[in-house]
This record gives sequence, structure tokens and C-alpha cells, in this order.
Amino acid sequence: MDSFVISNVKNIRGESISVRVSGGKITHIGDIVTHQNEEIDGKGKMIIPGLVDMQVHLRDFKQAYKETVKTGTQAASRGGFTSIACMPNTQPCLDNLETLNDLKEKVSEEGYCKVFPIAAMTKDIQGETLVDYKTYKDAGVLAITDDGRGVQKDEVMREVFEEAKKYSLGLMQHCEVEAISKGASLHEGKKSKELGLVGQSGLAESEMVKRDIDLLREIGGHYHVLHMSAKESVEHVRKAKKEGLNVTCEVTPHHLLLCDEDIPNEDTHFKMNPPLRSREDMLCLNEALLDGTIDMITTDHAPHTPEEKAQGLDDAPFGIIGLETAFPLIYTYYVKNEKMSFEKLIDLMCIKPVEIFKVANGQLRVGDDADLCLVDIEQSKVVDAKEFYSKCENTPFDGDDLYGWPVLTICNGKITYKDSNYDF
Repeated sequence: MDSFVISNVKNIRGESISVRVSGGKITHIGDIVTHQNEEIDGKGKMIIPGLVDMQVHLRDFKQAYKETVKTGTQAASRGGFTSIACMPNTQPCLDNLETLNDLKEKVSEEGYCKVFPIAAMTKDIQGETLVDYKTYKDAGVLAITDDGRGVQKDEVMREVFEEAKKYSLGLMQHCEVEAISKGASLHEGKKSKELGLVGQSGLAESEMVKRDIDLLREIGGHYHVLHMSAKESVEHVRKAKKEGLNVTCEVTPHHLLLCDEDIPNEDTHFKMNPPLRSREDMLCLNEALLDGTIDMITTDHAPHTPEEKAQGLDDAPFGIIGLETAFPLIYTYYVKNEKMSFEKLIDLMCIKPVEIFKVANGQLRVGDDADLCLVDIEQSKVVDAKEFYSKCENTPFDGDDLYGWPVLTICNGKITYKDSNYDF
């Protein structure tokens, strides 16, 4: 359908509306006279803008056994996302025009949502040699990162700041001082002591945050802290924002809802990087989310196979998946529990990413791209990893009973996901 009306839906304020879509754009919001053959009956569901996730690992290429552009974007669409950012630690790495174009072609052929590549800061994300950032800018790259590894050398990071500023590229940093973290599987706390494992303190993250903010203060530009987890990092960011520095940050649902004490036995579905930290860290993140210090929520969707995750805490890879559970988790534990308004949730998962990174994603306004999602806030459903569209099932939230499930997703005016339990 090139032109249709979504009727019988409610906005986040509870008002009944209809939305007309034509040519991939929203052309009218309000009372609309429809003809039956061009109408989608929303059955009283909530309509929201399509969600945006600024940190997704799509794998593909040589890691297609974990995830592909097709399965990753299908998972995103099922989760209500219409735009995602692809991290560069693919194999081969997104550090050159050829691989960036290969990704673009895959998205064009197989994608179920918009995909924005985030290119590498350094060659093969090794933290040594900068890539030609002008090439990135000409290719339409929004930002750069060595996600999976923080840039360890101060002199290299200084050069990154200088070149990124020259080409107006945002910096997204995975903050981890490897001399402090030493690759430890868990946070240095109650769980690591209980299991007799070496842990890493929050300083592994916060010391790099501090260093980078010092560089930002001196050089300028836009600096973004990926998947922030430590209370010390929150304080560095809060102080920098008060100074008026252009620093932003994000947090994941798992760092908001879980801490190291919640890890059952040696369950590797709870192993991610940065690790689940102390309850004090978790509570600090929640406070920062609600007071506006944290700008957005991202998933850090990182698929790994059951065989990889079965290797034990020390040997299993870091990472969990999150695209298909992020919105229901935040809706259930924050909006439904009245800790957060629905408007704040949409701000965190759509509006702020669009504003900060200039992502071309609709915001449910006339003239915007028709990037939309219908959500069922009345019926709960249990998370079943076996039903995921993602190739992998590595989630710590399997079995949780959640509300706020996306049931219909539309990207650029085309239906990209429809829950088969609903007759839309």
C-alpha cells in the first residue's frame, strides 16, 4: 500500500487519533475519513514513533552464523525499531569505503529497517593508526568508534579528537582501560568474590571517561559514552554537562535492571562488557536516567551462539542480545510502574538519538518519514528466547513477564513486522 490510514489508535497521552501515510511520509494526523480498502484498524493500540538504537552489533560478513543484516533488522523491527546504528567491529571491520558499501548493499537488499554505519576510529579497531576520516564524511558516516575496545593510547585519542572535529564526526567511546580491567569477566564485587574470579572495578571505565572529557574540554567536538555502567562515570559526565561541554551518554536496559548480585551461579547470559556492576552503581544509573544526565537507552545487541556461551564465565564471549526486549523491559519496569512518563520513554528511545546524531528517523509528525510502531500495553507476554527473530538466544531476561510489546512496525511507510496474533 502506497497510501493508507492507521485508524483507531491512541497516542501516548491517551487521545484517539488516525494517521494517514502516503509515499512513505506522514501526511495527516487527526480525524480522517477512510475507505475500507486503505485502512489499518489499530484496534485501540498505542501508536508511537519508530524506535532508534544507536548501538547494535549486526555481525554478518564472516560472522553471519551469529547474525546477519536480515535477521538483525528483523529482530529490530520486531522490537519496534525503525533505525539502528551498526557498530564497526564486524569481520572485516567497517574501517574502509569498500566494506561500508558492502554493508549498504546488504541493507538495501535484506534490511527491514534503516541502518546507519558507525565507522572505526582506528584501523581494524586496534587503537594505533587513524583511518582517513574525510572518506567517512563523504560516505555519510554519522559517528566513529572502536566499540569493543577503547583507544588506550592518550596520544592516539588526542589525534582522534582533532581529526574528528575537523570533519564534524561524533566520537562514541567504549570506555575501558585495559590495564585496569585485564579482561576480567565480572565486576569486582560480591559475585566475583563468591565465585573466586578476578573482577574489574568501575575505574576501568571511569578513568577513560575522565581522560576523554579532559580532551574534549581542550579540543572540542562531540563525545558520547557508550553503555555507561559505573557511578564514577556518571559523576564525570554530570560535571562535564554542567560545564557546558558537548558530552552525551547512554545506558542499556540490563545495566539499569540488573547488578552483579543478580547473576545466577555462573550463567554466561549475564556476562557482558562492561559487566553488571554493584547495586550502588545500578541505582546511580537509574537516578542519572531520571534526572536527565543519561541521554538515551541503547541495547548493545551482541549475538553469540549457544556453543560460544557454553564455555564458562572466563572463556565465553562478552555480550547479550536486546533488540526484541528493550522496549517492553523499559515500559514494564519504568512506565507501568510509574517511575517514568511515556513521554520520557519516547524521548530516550527515539527523540534524543534523532536530535543528537541527526538520524533520519520519523518522530510521528506530519511531514516526517512514516516510521511508526503500534504497541499493546494491555496484555503481558513472557519472554521466550526460542521465538526471537535474532539468530541467537543469549538473554538474561528469558522468562520475564512483560507489557508493552510492539505488535506492528512500519518503516518508511512499509510494514516490516506484524504480530501474527493480531488481525491488522
